[in-house]
Amino acid sequence: MIRKIMPYLWPYRWPFVFALAQVFLMSGCELLKPWPLKIIIDNVLSGKPIDWEFLKSYPPEILLIQACFAMVVVYLVLGGITLLNNYTTIRIGQRMVNDLRRDLYSHLQRLSLAFHGRRQVGDLMYRVTADTYAIQSLTMNGVFPIATAGSLLIGMFIVMLQLDWQLTLMALAVCPVLFLSISAMSRRITAAAMRAREQESEVYSVVQRAISAIRIIQAFTKEEEEHRKFMTASDESLGASLRLYTLQTFYAGVINVVMALGTAFVVWVGAKHVLAGTLSVGEIVIFTTYLASLYGPINTISQTWGLIQGARVGVDRVFEILDIEKDLQEGTRTFGKAGAKGNITWEGVSFQYISEQPVLQNIHLEVRAGQKVAFVGPTGVGKSTLVSLLPRFYDPNTGRVLLDGVDIREFQLKSLRNQISMVLQPPLVFPVSIKENIAYGRTNATMEEVMAAARLARIHDSIMRLPKKYDTLVGEQGATLSEGERQRITIARAILRNAPILILDEPTSSVDAETESLIMDGLNQLTAGRTTFIIAHRLSTVRQADMIVVLRSGAIVEKGTFNELIHRNGPFASLYRSQFSIEDEKEFSQKK
Repeated sequence: MIRKIMPYLWPYRWPFVFALAQVFLMSGCELLKPWPLKIIIDNVLSGKPIDWEFLKSYPPEILLIQACFAMVVVYLVLGGITLLNNYTTIRIGQRMVNDLRRDLYSHLQRLSLAFHGRRQVGDLMYRVTADTYAIQSLTMNGVFPIATAGSLLIGMFIVMLQLDWQLTLMALAVCPVLFLSISAMSRRITAAAMRAREQESEVYSVVQRAISAIRIIQAFTKEEEEHRKFMTASDESLGASLRLYTLQTFYAGVINVVMALGTAFVVWVGAKHVLAGTLSVGEIVIFTTYLASLYGPINTISQTWGLIQGARVGVDRVFEILDIEKDLQEGTRTFGKAGAKGNITWEGVSFQYISEQPVLQNIHLEVRAGQKVAFVGPTGVGKSTLVSLLPRFYDPNTGRVLLDGVDIREFQLKSLRNQISMVLQPPLVFPVSIKENIAYGRTNATMEEVMAAARLARIHDSIMRLPKKYDTLVGEQGATLSEGERQRITIARAILRNAPILILDEPTSSVDAETESLIMDGLNQLTAGRTTFIIAHRLSTVRQADMIVVLRSGAIVEKGTFNELIHRNGPFASLYRSQFSIEDEKEFSQKK
């Protein structure tokens, strides 16, 4: 754990050293606090000669003023240093949290879709937003309280030993009992803290899923059922948190009882020493003050240890993700300014999301630069998965994908993906302006280029009818736009990227026949000279393809041009006839 945390602490090593110096100054002030009171009791009120040579010449009235003044100065200095120390440690802790959160978020962005498909979004959100704060608790709320308590213990032990070594040893006799209590409870607190964090992350997951699917929930009137799911998760989180707090409270109570027993015993023995004349009243005041302060640091160490165990759980959860090796290893090759030519080959490619459930089986396919290739087939046969291998959203389990004769795993991911424009399903837009949505893949694009892409996607006229036109803000998940408008914005985004390879995943699935015709006209201009892949359920969009690839059960069953496949009277012809007979029947029914 220390080895993992040190890289985040090292950039702030000098502020950390400065904070430690403040800790030692604070400990010194704590040690000085009871001494003015001793002078008042022993040397002013009791008339005992003062031991310090430089104060012997002062009368009792001046000593009283000086002692009171010294008491105020000590508290003022202690307060100032404490304030500075709090600011310094919080600043270091917050910066460490920010650095850890940065690394975790960046790492999550680079993990494959296969990883994200196995994880709950809410749990990952909790790790980024909440668990990262544990590094501050572990270092700033752990290291500095223990350093302060440790330095106080050493200083007080030295002073108390000089006052009465027997009482000092009696006071310290309680320490083994305290540390045994700490050891006995720490494992249970750690387990309870882990459970509490897991249950809280489950609450995040339930909320995230419900908010993301709010339209479906309301459409199927599942509000009450979703509310029950939330309350179940919330109640379990509450129960786990209460168990953790109960353990921590019980733990603190045990520590306080042990310290109270030790204090009572030492005060009883100390009072007997005063009666015997071996200790003055002022010295027993200092001793009992130190005794309370001595048990305070021990209590701080014990309480802090419990907090450290809880914080360590959060840090473990963060590093659990950071320790996951990227399953998509970076290549070293990059593309020049000319970019990729667009010759693509799948060589013996097989892929499965889950073991022993193949999605693609032994795919062999060669596509020449500039060709327009359509993938068709029933839902779930692997069409989207096949093209998802090209930008390396996943890597094949066996075989390889070649781009211009080079295994795509040899290219840097950013360089590879810059060669590809995509229109994916479902159409995704962000809650920013329409201009920013279209320019998402090319943030340096001019307004003229954005508008040209929108015209090709047949969305420009709709945008110009909006109150703020291209500066109109899009609602969360595109709620202020129709499905067809969202689709056309994503098409404009792909057009603007202007990459040599284009992937269109059902680009006209959410538009009517008239708009589909307009969009296809624009796309025909876009696809000229580009290697284009079209995934289509509506077979009317694949007529102009240079090659149509038919998939079934994760394998290619036939391929060829539209006319070739129709005349071959194979799977494609059967699929085409069945689809259009159904559509014709629907159209006839509507007219009737």
